[in-house]
Amino acid sequence: MHDAQVHPDGARMRWIELPGAEPPRVYVHGLGAMSAPYFAGVATHPLLAGRRSLLVDLLGFGLSDRPADFGYTLEEHADALAEAMRSAGAVGAEVIAHSMGGAVAIVMAARHPGLVSALVLVDPNLDPVSPDRGTPGSSGIMTYTEEEFLRYGRQEVRDRVGPLWWSTMGLADPLALYRSGVNLARGTLPTMRELLLRLEIRRGLLYPEQDGPPTGADGLRAAGVPLVPVADCGHNIMLDNPEEFARATSRLLDHAARP
Repeated sequence: MHDAQVHPDGARMRWIELPGAEPPRVYVHGLGAMSAPYFAGVATHPLLAGRRSLLVDLLGFGLSDRPADFGYTLEEHADALAEAMRSAGAVGAEVIAHSMGGAVAIVMAARHPGLVSALVLVDPNLDPVSPDRGTPGSSGIMTYTEEEFLRYGRQEVRDRVGPLWWSTMGLADPLALYRSGVNLARGTLPTMRELLLRLEIRRGLLYPEQDGPPTGADGLRAAGVPLVPVADCGHNIMLDNPEEFARATSRLLDHAARP
C-alpha cells in the first residue's frame, strides 16, 4: 500500500499499486465506494494488465484518511487526487473513473493540465441533479441536512442502496459521504459536462446499453468524446460485465495512445 499527504492537517490519501509499464493508469471509484473492490478484477484483466496501475481511494473513503475540516467538494477531491498523483510520479496518466470518480477526474483534468493524458469515464455524473429522497446516491443524500444525515439519514440510505453498495459505503466516513454526495449533486460551475467538452485530451465514456445513450449524447460526440455502450450491465459496469468493460476500455485507451 502507498500513501501521500494531500491536506494541510496531515491527512493522507492511500492506494494499492500494481507494478507495470509506464505511463501509469489511475483508477478512481464512485460515491460510497473504494477502488480495489471495484477495479482490481479489471485492472488485472489480460487486456488491461501490464501497466503500472494505482487504485486510489479518495479522502473520506476506503483506506484513505477522513479529515473533518475538508469540504469534500469536487474541486477539493480533484486537488487532493492531483497531489497524490504527483507524489506518486503518476503524471501524464490514463485515468479510468467511475460515477462520482468520473466527475472528480474531469475537474482534476481541467484544473491540473498535463496530469492526465487520457480519460475513460464509466457512467459518470456530468450534470447537477435534483433532490429525490426515494433514490440512493447523491440525489437522495442531498435531501437531508448534515445533522439529519448523521442522526438517521445514513441508516435510511443504507436501507435503500442494498448490501453490495453498502459493503463499501458502510466503511466511508459519514461526514465525507454526506458532503461528497451533496457536492456531487450540486455539481460545479462550469458544470462537469462543460468542463469535459472543453478538455483537449483524449476521452471516452462507457454507459450501460440498457439505459440508452447519456443525456446530450450528440454534443458529446461532436466534441470528440466516443460513447461506448456495454451490454448486460447496470451502473457498476466493471463488476457486472468485466469482460466487456476490459474490451471497451482497452479499445478506448489504444485509440488514445495513437498520435
